[in-house]
Amino acid sequence: MNSSLRTAYILQIHQNPDQVNKFIKQLISEKQADVFVHIDKRNYQNLKERIAKSPFVKVLQQCGICEWGDISQVDSTIRLLREVVASEKEYDFVCLRSGQDLLVKAGFKDFLINNKGKIFMTLGNVGRFNSGLMEISWPKFIRKRYASFHPARVFRSIVLGLYRKGINIFPNPNKLPEEYSLYKGSQWFTVPYEVAQYIIRFLDENEWFYKYFEHSLVPDQWFFHTLIMNSQYKTDVIDNNLLFLKWGETLSSQNSPQDLTSEDSQLIEESDDYFARKFDENIDGSVINYFADKVNFECPKLAKKDEKFYVRL
Repeated sequence: MNSSLRTAYILQIHQNPDQVNKFIKQLISEKQADVFVHIDKRNYQNLKERIAKSPFVKVLQQCGICEWGDISQVDSTIRLLREVVASEKEYDFVCLRSGQDLLVKAGFKDFLINNKGKIFMTLGNVGRFNSGLMEISWPKFIRKRYASFHPARVFRSIVLGLYRKGINIFPNPNKLPEEYSLYKGSQWFTVPYEVAQYIIRFLDENEWFYKYFEHSLVPDQWFFHTLIMNSQYKTDVIDNNLLFLKWGETLSSQNSPQDLTSEDSQLIEESDDYFARKFDENIDGSVINYFADKVNFECPKLAKKDEKFYVRL
């Protein structure tokens, strides 16, 4: 068994640096992983100096605003993948996670060792048809997230209703090749380094692919799934992103992962997933401390703020 397996964790974060650092400490604890961090531009100045200082942690200087339902989510992931590939380190896997995740089960490195070459992402085949999310070029204000009643939500429903009746008032001028099928799933994934290289190479050589999704709705749930499942790597995909989520049950929350609390600890542990989200120290810090302490190893020393070996990209 190759115990030297190396993983590049790519994190998209926007708040709670102390909580994020507990997750980072878990990830780098076995000294065989690097963490690349993208901070939402709106909070970059407030957070950049508060992320753990370590030779295993790299914070991207280039950052953007990440908004729900928008291509900016995809942009952040692409920036992170580019940094991993540009590092020219021969990683085995690249794992996309958020700053509100935690490791909740030990043994993830051994799991990856036993699954070299596999791709872990949730997956659904939509074929050539979809609900209009991709075929409509959605105006920016409709692509925002509204947790309560808002006129934009009503307008979005009207646009979708018209589409289903054969009337597309905002048609997407970009098309996928006829041989392509659409796939969707959760945005979080773990892929072999070779696949990360392929993604960047493919996007550089095929600008039309990005343009097709640029003004679609929630493209982060379609973009990488469609790219991978229309490639030679499709047979390596396992329909599991190894991530525990608890979905809301009300009309306003059913499409959103709910904040996890100590009351969810048993459910999380029984799920047998390696990661869980979403945690928020402002909601329940005790559940964060519980899993941060439970799933941890001897961690490489984190640098003090004045030490020089910390790398910032």
